[in-house]
Amino acid sequence: MNYNKVKICGINTSELNLLTEKEKIELLKHVKNGDESAREKLINGNLRLVLSVVNRFSNRGETLDDLFQIGCIGLIKAIDNFDITQNVRFSTYAVPMIIGEIRRYLRDNNSVKVSRNMRDIAYKAMQIKEQIIATKNTDPTVDEIANELGVPKETVILSLESVVEPVSLNEPIYADTNGDTVYIMDQIGDNNDDNNWLEEIGMKEAIEKLSTREKNILNLRFLEGKTQIQVADKIGISQAQVSRLEKNAMSKIRTNTD
Repeated sequence: MNYNKVKICGINTSELNLLTEKEKIELLKHVKNGDESAREKLINGNLRLVLSVVNRFSNRGETLDDLFQIGCIGLIKAIDNFDITQNVRFSTYAVPMIIGEIRRYLRDNNSVKVSRNMRDIAYKAMQIKEQIIATKNTDPTVDEIANELGVPKETVILSLESVVEPVSLNEPIYADTNGDTVYIMDQIGDNNDDNNWLEEIGMKEAIEKLSTREKNILNLRFLEGKTQIQVADKIGISQAQVSRLEKNAMSKIRTNTD
């Protein structure tokens, strides 16, 4: 999509001004002093940045107008929280904020609901990860997180995948007028531990090898939080068959990831 020809939310984006990095910093200084006029100029001067991010989500079934407005909320949060004393380009800081706001909106409005139990496990896993990083200064493995939670590592991975959408690390998310491109990998740290990545990739590949019925049962059990009886009623087999297929699927995953 060529955003130079897009009209969205009553705004003709081809007529929007582009700010230089120097202009952004000057306006941010005024914003920190409570200048609402500078804040408005900064918002308007970064609307193309919002649209460049929104275009990545154009195939999600949501209207661009809605996503654009949500993205603007992320932009405003970035403006209000940006630290001008740090040696970071504003766009580098703002893009993840905009993406996060849009992802949160899509997740909350997703027709595929993730069970409360799976969400709780995912958020607890994130907290434990942060605690281990803070105390040991290294990223924990999935096994370490699972041991802390007292659940199988398969449950940890499935729960995390239910609340986080995977993206390519090499995916460009923004290119400014100076030709500087921001990639997903620019927004995350390097933990120098390839074993974590290999472990998670192995898990995904193992799940892909399951049959359609096995995938469906795991989805109903772990993502939708249904009991074996509920799953049996839904797909028309006995609870004993559900139990056997679930155990077989888990066994295949363990075998293919060992």
